[in-house]
Amino acid sequence: MLRIGVLVSGGGTNLQALMDYMELHQVKAEIVTVVSNRKNAYALARAEVKSIPTQVISPRDFSESYAFNEALMNHFNQYKVNLVVMAGYLVVIGDPFVSAYKNKIINIHPSLIPAFCGDGYYGLKVHEAALKKGVKLTGATVHFVDEGTDTGPIIMQKAVEVRNSDTPKSIQERVMTEAEWVILPKVVEKIANNKIRVEDNQVIVD
Repeated sequence: MLRIGVLVSGGGTNLQALMDYMELHQVKAEIVTVVSNRKNAYALARAEVKSIPTQVISPRDFSESYAFNEALMNHFNQYKVNLVVMAGYLVVIGDPFVSAYKNKIINIHPSLIPAFCGDGYYGLKVHEAALKKGVKLTGATVHFVDEGTDTGPIIMQKAVEVRNSDTPKSIQERVMTEAEWVILPKVVEKIANNKIRVEDNQVIVD
C-alpha cells in the first residue's frame, strides 16, 4: 500500500480532489499525513474532516534551513511515507530532503512546463505571465521534484484553452478544474499501481 504524505500551504483544493478521487476509485494508497507551513491553511481542515493526521512545520520556526528539512524528513519517516505530494506547497524544500526521497516527490504546477515555471512563477503570477505572452494554450504539469525549481522529470500534462475574455483569475480556476484536479489524482493512482518509473531522467508511463 502506497503511503502518501501531502505538503500544502493554502486552501487545499488539489488535496480535496485527490482525496475524493482516491475514495471514489478505491486507489491502492492512503494519505497518512498532511503537513502545512501555515497553521491557518484551510487544507488542514479538509484533512481533518477525513480523519487524516495533520502537522504544521514552518521554516520560520527554525533558525537554519537544514533543521527545517530535517524536521520534515523525520515527520515523514515517522509515518513511513513513500510518496510525497506537493499540492500547492509554496516552500522550497532543500536538497537533503529531495535526495532522501529521490523520484518519490511529485509536484503539481499550473502551466505547461517548461513555460512559465521556475523561480517567481506561482499562483496568479503564472497566469498573468501567460496572458501577457498571449499564449493560446496553457494547462498544468505533474512532475517529479529534483534539486531545481520545476525542473524535475515531467510525468503528465493537460492543456487548457485560453479564451479572449480570460483574466488571470478565470484561467486559474479553469486550469484547476480542467487540468490540476484531473491529472494529479491520475498520477498518484498510476504510481500506486507501479505504472510509472524513471529511466535516464525520463518518465515512463505504462
